[in-house]
Order: sequence, then structure tokens, then C-alpha cells
Amino acid sequence: MAHAKNHDYHILPPSSWPLLGSLGGFVMLAGAVLWMHGVTPFVFLGGLVATLYVMFAWWAEVVTESEVGDHTGVVRIGLRYGFILFIMSEVMFFVAWFWSFFKQALYPMYEYAGTEYVQPEIHAVDAFHLPLINTLVLLLSGCAVTWAHHALAHENNRKDLISGLTIAVILGVLFTALQAYEYYELLVHDDWTFGGDMYFSSFFMATGFHGFHVVIGTIFLFVCLLRAMRGHFTPERHVGFEAAAWYWHFVDVVWLFLFFAVYMWGQP
Repeated sequence: MAHAKNHDYHILPPSSWPLLGSLGGFVMLAGAVLWMHGVTPFVFLGGLVATLYVMFAWWAEVVTESEVGDHTGVVRIGLRYGFILFIMSEVMFFVAWFWSFFKQALYPMYEYAGTEYVQPEIHAVDAFHLPLINTLVLLLSGCAVTWAHHALAHENNRKDLISGLTIAVILGVLFTALQAYEYYELLVHDDWTFGGDMYFSSFFMATGFHGFHVVIGTIFLFVCLLRAMRGHFTPERHVGFEAAAWYWHFVDVVWLFLFFAVYMWGQP
């Protein structure tokens, strides 16, 4: 039940989640170092479980704050600005991989330790088969998210909101499955490797991190779907869904750049 507020700001009570999240992240980092040195993977997994628990519990509290009326108009503006800054940081993250890809493609360094670099035989990926299908799948999922957003914000149509989110989630899962199949074909049948060559490394880091973001975005949309089915969100108050929609459109745009740059222009 929402409660009345006599001001536009949300005064947060003391919380243990920031400290617990920091500890979980530290344990996960230390565990990753131990795992990479062949000691044990369980420290990393323990830190990962702790971090995921903090994320779930903390965001559950944020949802509760929204439902009881703590997210006023001023608070919602702050949340939007914060998420926009987060997306900008994600943009710069992918700029690094595009920078590496274009640099190696336009100005390769052909000498490694005094020996001439020999580019391996690469079976080029046909951009107009599976990558094109994945592009259409992702763009259609973006259309479904836009449909759901319009249904909520302009029509208050909960049925179309749920239908659009359901389609978007299914298409997101399909994209991930198709990309996993593409990786299987490249690694098993076409003798590609994750490392050993700059082209392979740039390709898998750029497309792989994008795939990871698709998985995160799909989970984001699925949580919004569950919330919509429980009656959350109104035309005036749906910052969580807006954030998910913005994130998904960001994923769409990054994939378009990857499709034209890596799959079409960058094929050897």
C-alpha cells in the first residue's frame, strides 16, 4: 500500500547491501585469480553466489520502495539519469572492442618477436545466413519491446504489455541459442580458436560480450514480464520497465554495428 509523502525525495535507511555486495565482489575477484592459477574454482563460485544474492535482495527492496510510493517524480528522474549514465559506460566498453578490431584490420602489426606474422586460413562467416537471421530476430524483439512500452505508457493495455514482453523474451532466448550454434560451428567444424590470432580474439570478444549482454537483457525483460503479470507498472510509473527497454535497444544498436563492421566489412 502506497503511503503519502510530504517531500519529493527518498531518504534511504541504513542498509547492509552495499557492504555485502562489495565483499561478494572482492571474494569473486580473489576467487577468479585462484581459479586462473589452477587452485580452486569454488572461491569464485562462492563470491558469485553471494553477489547474485545481494543483487536479487537489493533490487527486490527497490521494487518494494516503488510500490509503496517512495519513487516520486524527482526520484524517478534521478533513476533515469543514473541508468542513462550506465548505458553510456556500456557504450564505451564496446568502443574498446571496436577500436581493437578496426585498429588490427586497418593497421596490423605484422611482426611478433622478430618473426613475420602469418595470418591463418580463416573460413569466413557468411553474413547473410545465420548472422542475418540473428539480426532479424533481435530487431523483431526490439519491436516487441516497443509495442509493449506503447501499450503500457499510452494505452494502459496490460494484455498487450504482457504479450509484447513474452515475444521479446522468446526472441532473446532464440538469439542466444542461434549464436551458441554459430560458435559451435566455428570452433568445431571451421577450426576457429578463442585465442592465438588477433582476428579470432577480436571476433569472439566483441560478439561474445554482446551475447552476454543479450542474456542479461533477456533476464531483465523476463523480470519485467513477471512484474507485469503481478500487476506492477502504471502508465505514469514504470521506470524499471523503461530501463529494461532502453537496455534492450542499446543491445540492438550494438549488434547492428557488429553485423556491419565484423560480419560484413571485416571478413577476411
